[in-house]
This record gives sequence, structure tokens and C-alpha cells, in this order.
Amino acid sequence: MALQPPISLHRRIQELLLGFSRGISATLSVSGALEALSSEVNALFGTRRVSIWIHDRRARELALAASSDGVYASAGTRVHTESDTIPARGLRLDGPQFAAPAADGARTLVAPLRGWRRALGTLVVEGDPEGFDDQQFVDAVHDLAVQLSFALENVQLLEEVLQQRRLLEDTFNSLIDLVVVTDNALRVVQMNEAFVARVGSSRRAVMERPLSELIGAEMATWVAESGPAPQTAGGAARTRQFTDDRLGGIFAATVAPLIDRDLEPVGRVLVARDITSQMQLETEREALRGQLAQSEKLASLGQFVAGIAHEMNNPLQGVLGHLELLIETAELERPVRSTLRRIYQEGDRAAKIVRNLLIFTGSQRISRQRLRIDRVLARALTSRAASLRQHRIDVSRQKEDDVPPVSGDGLLLQQALLNILINAEHAIESAGTPGRINTSVCAVDGGDTVRLTIQDTGPGIPPEILPRIFDPFFTTKDVGKGTGLGLAITYGIVLEHGGTIHASNAPEGGARFTIDLPALRT
Repeated sequence: MALQPPISLHRRIQELLLGFSRGISATLSVSGALEALSSEVNALFGTRRVSIWIHDRRARELALAASSDGVYASAGTRVHTESDTIPARGLRLDGPQFAAPAADGARTLVAPLRGWRRALGTLVVEGDPEGFDDQQFVDAVHDLAVQLSFALENVQLLEEVLQQRRLLEDTFNSLIDLVVVTDNALRVVQMNEAFVARVGSSRRAVMERPLSELIGAEMATWVAESGPAPQTAGGAARTRQFTDDRLGGIFAATVAPLIDRDLEPVGRVLVARDITSQMQLETEREALRGQLAQSEKLASLGQFVAGIAHEMNNPLQGVLGHLELLIETAELERPVRSTLRRIYQEGDRAAKIVRNLLIFTGSQRISRQRLRIDRVLARALTSRAASLRQHRIDVSRQKEDDVPPVSGDGLLLQQALLNILINAEHAIESAGTPGRINTSVCAVDGGDTVRLTIQDTGPGIPPEILPRIFDPFFTTKDVGKGTGLGLAITYGIVLEHGGTIHASNAPEGGARFTIDLPALRT
């Protein structure tokens, strides 16, 4: 039996390992490269079978990763590292060692595959080699195991690095917040998918672009003014809220310096959380809290006022009745009759105030019927036509098609709208110039709500007054010109109809009242 020269054998093993490395680079498949290597090693030694087992540290098992015997390899065998199997015993060896001969006398040489600080697996060669004595065979397998261990450890370390990188990239791109990283010149060097999607471009197109071209000017200036980073890892973060039209929303933005391993500032990290929906929700909550507070005011005051109003109404009606009878039947001098009429007018005004008190306290019953809110508005405008012309106020009316009807009391709703229209007249009159009242009726919320908007071109509502606009007895008019009940009554009527009313200032100027009433479904 001719023995293999040690030098040529070592060179051949190196060639096999070089082919193994190239196979991994070409196919990016460790299992495929191991399959090819096991077959080539088996051919080199002329043995019956060569198998490579890989250590699964988490499962504490050895998995058959490759074998020159395809049928044997397809079984996908796994053994516990503490078992008494040949692969498991080989994992605990310091070097190649022959196992006990099989029943047919065939020998098995098993060698551990060890990395720098961990066990990688075992190499199992079954059968007697051709052209090798035992020592040469052991030395050759030891040489192969050492070089294969080195190659496997490098591959595993590379896989771990790539896996960690993929995990970081997946985590980075899974964030719903917008994240963008810039260099010190504020050019984009990295960003997550949320930012790419928000700017509506591709990753390639965004890379290296100035940040100021991608976000709003105010936020870009704020990032640029964040200043040099302190010499500490993590730097100093700053947070501020922005409304950014370019990104399309309201954002809680945080900017922090990007610090390298030498604690030097190399850029900025901007994280922008879209809080548009939260802000809208908070606005709605604030509006609901305001409505609740207003309802509580009306409820508590109503209990007190309703009793007084009822007690006052009866004697007032008696006084008015006697005055009317006296004026119509008695033979009175003109000055006396004029004085009695003035007394009657003031008494009637007091009676109307009492009736208004009963309305916003909910003491007056509502007679509900099917109504078209645009027709109720038309009647209210008609009743004010002369006054509107006198004060040079034009009226525009807009109405969408197919606006559903509402259920309510036409007289009460007309009174509610009159109160708003009269306030609009007074606001325009106070400006001393001609004006306009714009009204619109439409359906919102998929046709479930009818919305009426009344907007004037007056000076608007002062911000400090706006929260109290619907408070009972609150008025900015001079003494004798207003009771402060008009808008409170309107609020009560709308509330009694299951609707809501909101007062605001229009962006272009003037006050805007928005009334939402539930639509009547047929």
C-alpha cells in the first residue's frame, strides 16, 4: 500500500477547504458547501462515509449537516450533546480518536471541530482509508478538522454579524416614527421606511439630499440650530412640537447628536412622531369637556331659575292682562295712555325674558315634526330682511343636494337661528361698514348629521370671550341692549334637539357658528 506524501496530502486538504470557502461565497449556502466537502474528503481518503455534524448550542444538540452518503444525510438526524453516540462523544474529545470497531470490523475516526472559544461540531470518518497508515490518517483528519473549524467559525461569525445587522435594519424599518440620520452638513445618510414613505420618494432618491428639502423649513432650521454635540455618548436630545405641511401632520420631534465611538459628533438623528390623530382626539375631548361643563352650568342654574321663572310668570301675566284691559277700555288722556303702553311694553319684555328662561332650562315642551333646516333658516332670514337691508348686510346661502330632514320644533329652531343672526348683525354694525352673512347647509358623517354654518364678516369673537360665549347672562353689550340669554337659549335649544353647537373665529375673519343636528332617517 503506497502512502500519501504528507506535503501533497496537506496541500490537497488546503485545496479542499479553499473550494469549500469558494462554494459558500458563490452559493451563500453552508449546507451545500459542506455536502460537497464531505464527498470530496471521502474520495480523498477512500473511506466508506464522511459526515459533518454541527453543534446547535441553544438546543444542546448535534445536527447532521452533511454526509457523503446522500441517503444518510437526508434523514436529518439530531443527537443530544450528552448522549453516548459517536458524534456526541467526539464533541468532548481533545483530538481525533478511533471509536470502537463496528460489528463488521469497520473502524470510525471521529474528530472534534473547535473554534476559538466554542465547540462547533464533529467530523466523523467511517471505514478504513486507502493509502494511509493510522498515524497519517489521524494527522490528516486532525489537519482537516482544524482548518474546517477555522472556516466554519468564520462563516458562523459572519452569519451572526449579518443576522444582527438584518435584525437592526428590520427593527429600524419597523418603527412607525419617522427616523432620519444626517451628517454634520445635514445631508441624509440613513432613514427608515416610514420616513421614505412619508416624503413620497425612493430610498435612493432621498440619500445624500439636504434635510431642508425633505421637511418643513421651521423643523429644518430647528435641527440645524441644535448646535455641536457634547463629548458624551448619546449627546443631548431636544424635543419640540411642529406642524409640518411638507410631512403632512403634527409631529413631536426629537433631535439628538450622532456620536461616533470616539465621542465625536458626526451628524444628527431626527425622530418625528406623528401625533396628528392624538391632537385631533385631544381637541375633540376638549370640546366634549366644554360641552359637558356648559351642560352642567345650564342644569344647575336651570333648577334654580325654573322655579323663579314659574313664580314670576303668573303675576306678570296678570299685570299685563290688566294693563291691556285698562288701555283698551278706559277713557284715558293721551299722556296717561302713552305711559300705560310704555309700562305694558316693559312688562311684556320682562315676560319674554321669563319665557326665554324657561326655554334654556328645558321647561318648555318641544313639539317635534319633520323639518328641512334650510327652510327654517329661510324663515329666520326673512324675518330679519328689513334690518339686514338697513345695515347694508348681504346674505349668501349655500345648500347641498339631498340634505336629509331633521326632527324638531320649527319655532324653537327658528328662534335659535334668529339669536345667531341678530348677533351677526350687531357684530357687522359695530364695524361701521357693509358686511355679509354666509350660510351653508350640508350633510356630514355619511348623511347621519345635518350641518348648518353661519359666518359673518364682523370683527370676530375675542379669544378671552370665546369660552364663555354660551354662558347664561354673559354679554358684552351695553346695559339695556342685551340680557346675555340669546346664545345660551340657542345652546339649550340645540342641545334639546340632540345636536351640538360650536363657536369659532374663521381664518379669514369674522365669527362662525356651526350647528350639527341628527338627520331623520326615513
